[in-house]
Amino acid sequence: MIEPILKALKTEGYTNPTPIQEKSIPVVLDRRDLLGCAQTGTGKTAAFAIPILQILHQQKAAQRGPKQIKALILTPTRELAIQIGESFMAYGEYTGLSHLVVFGGVSQVPQVNALRYGIDILIATPGRLLDLMDQRHINLQNIDMFVLDEADRMLDMGFIHDVKKVIAKLPTKRQTLFFSATMPREIASLADTILENPVKVEVTPVSSTAEKVEQAVYLVEKENKPSLLLHILQDSNIKNVLVFTRTKHGADKVAKFLNRADIYADAIHGEKSQTARQRALSRFKTGELRVLVATDIASRGIDIDALTHVINFDLPNVAENYVHRIGRTGRAGASGIALSFVDAEERAYLKDINKLIAKNIPIIEDQPYHSSKGKMITAHPNNINRSVATPRHNSVQRRERTPWSRNTIAKTKAAL
Repeated sequence: MIEPILKALKTEGYTNPTPIQEKSIPVVLDRRDLLGCAQTGTGKTAAFAIPILQILHQQKAAQRGPKQIKALILTPTRELAIQIGESFMAYGEYTGLSHLVVFGGVSQVPQVNALRYGIDILIATPGRLLDLMDQRHINLQNIDMFVLDEADRMLDMGFIHDVKKVIAKLPTKRQTLFFSATMPREIASLADTILENPVKVEVTPVSSTAEKVEQAVYLVEKENKPSLLLHILQDSNIKNVLVFTRTKHGADKVAKFLNRADIYADAIHGEKSQTARQRALSRFKTGELRVLVATDIASRGIDIDALTHVINFDLPNVAENYVHRIGRTGRAGASGIALSFVDAEERAYLKDINKLIAKNIPIIEDQPYHSSKGKMITAHPNNINRSVATPRHNSVQRRERTPWSRNTIAKTKAAL
């Protein structure tokens, strides 16, 4: 590493690289294409940001004339784009390189003005990037390094055709870095078409879940999920929790329910403005909010230090999304807890998840809303543990509900 980057990394408190960084950075510096398979929370952003900054800094001395966009990072969500931009700002503080983050949902005027001054690195979501390209504010003909980040998420969100449109505008001669947490057939096919003799870096099994995340399932009837959530949140040791719902309406409803129970919460989803989403995320990071309720738009791109709990209020109907959701905790070697509420209609989703992660998530029966309704199907019927101690907060599960909690539940249900 060159001195300007080492200085920045020291400021950030970095001492040893993570496995994905250790394996990827030399490959990128050797100007090889790279296919990276790594789950979220492994330090993937630094694995491509650091070598990109080093290469562009070394090229900078020979550059003449106005700045041209030399590196493009394409990413699926606004939150992830902002997070990547923050990483480039931190690692590149002493390099003199400039970067810009562009995404939809906000005015394009500041973005266009920044482009006129010239930038070295562009971080973008597909929709806004194509809009600015169509308006001729962005030209990709000078791109030397291209990063496709969270490729499988691009597929999940329906962006794959937009991604292909962007790729068609890139120079044929370039270095391409391709990252994906999972490798479905369509993503593997895309990688084959855009990578040239790539080095494959895989630091964890494609569909693995974080090793230090304790996982548990609560079988509960759908109408009792709000009560169960309040019951779990009685534990004052749960400082912050990210709650996932399947729908935008569900996220708003859960956040409203919690606020009526005097638990500070807010929701983020696709129908919220970018300003509202960033405000809610900022309040959650600073501890002003105890609970952030989100749809799968937030299953990647949210990087919160010391997030202790993830709760799947609704189980995802796509098994891979479970991996990404619980990957919000247990990041960078920390431990975490992931709890999932499963009603009778979601038992099939649980089966798919158990199959994907190659183990049966233990079921907690010692809780006041346990339901045996519906057929329980497991991926490994001979290896299922249906009754286990509650992770970290078993005292909460065994404690009788107080009159306050019963009254609060009654009031909030009536209000809704």
